[in-house]
Amino acid sequence: MKFLEIAADAIVELAATGDMPEAVHQFEPRQIRAINAALAARRPLLVRGEPGIGKSQLARAAAKGLGRAFVAYTVDARTESRDLLWHFDAVARLAEAQLMGAMWRASDPAPPSQATPQAGKNDKAGQPSVRDQLAISHFLHPRVLWWAFDWNDALAQANRVDISAPPQPDGGDPANGCLVLIDEIDKAEADVPNGLLEALGAGCFNPQGRTEPVKAKDIAPLVIITTNEERALPDAFVRRCLVLHLRLPSDPKRLAERLIARGRAHFGDGVSAKVLQCAADLLIPDRETARENHWLPLPGQAEYLDLVRAVITRERTAKAQETLLDAVAEFVLKKHPDAFQQVPEQDTD
Repeated sequence: MKFLEIAADAIVELAATGDMPEAVHQFEPRQIRAINAALAARRPLLVRGEPGIGKSQLARAAAKGLGRAFVAYTVDARTESRDLLWHFDAVARLAEAQLMGAMWRASDPAPPSQATPQAGKNDKAGQPSVRDQLAISHFLHPRVLWWAFDWNDALAQANRVDISAPPQPDGGDPANGCLVLIDEIDKAEADVPNGLLEALGAGCFNPQGRTEPVKAKDIAPLVIITTNEERALPDAFVRRCLVLHLRLPSDPKRLAERLIARGRAHFGDGVSAKVLQCAADLLIPDRETARENHWLPLPGQAEYLDLVRAVITRERTAKAQETLLDAVAEFVLKKHPDAFQQVPEQDTD
């Protein structure tokens, strides 16, 4: 088994995806140790931390560092545990049945009672029967854990239903195994994590309409699960995970150093040291005010990077960027309604 052999504080570059620009992830020693421990124990890694601290990005960077294929699923309030295993496209099956019925009626002038195809028999010599063509297995879409357990089997199923394999913008190779990100699991009801226990524990599951189970291959997948702590997770589920807590430093000086280091890693020489420092000086007091008033979410690392990106994209000189920081900081940092009590009701140009 290949472990994450990477230097502490190493920076991993991640390709642009969709509307998101290229990103970087700077590993910390604790993160490397946690990932390698989860690999060795063959347990999921549950990553706890406030929104925007880099939980999802950690998973993608780990996949690149390991050379693994990366597949991700973002949980929402309607997610069911089966959605991470497979999806049965009942609408497509119904449409196919209606199309076959229309084609049969158009090609056979006999009354409907005589023209109805007999289940289990060939429509024409050498042709599959209607029952075979409408088999549930022909309408199953593999989801993230299917790809992670057996990429080749998932690919064969994907070809059967004419869908593509998950893209690999960071160059992940399924031959090296898969890394699965189950993002924001706390948004789902408790039966979702509970429903995953059997599949993750046994390393297999039975898709609907198939006689053969999907089984994890020799290279077990690494499953990284994130939570923003919006709701408590079941104890039985947490017990079966290794847990990594990501926190920003509480000391203002250390927090500023952390933010500036992340800003330098992301933007390199495209931003001056003074702009990075000024952005941190704006964020830290707002973060403390939000904490004291129990306003969530707290402005953090994601907001800091957004603030820096906003000014360096708009202005080219360091002086102009510093001036713009104050003008746009309220839009980036003050996200709670009560925070706007300190904001002027209109411009005072």
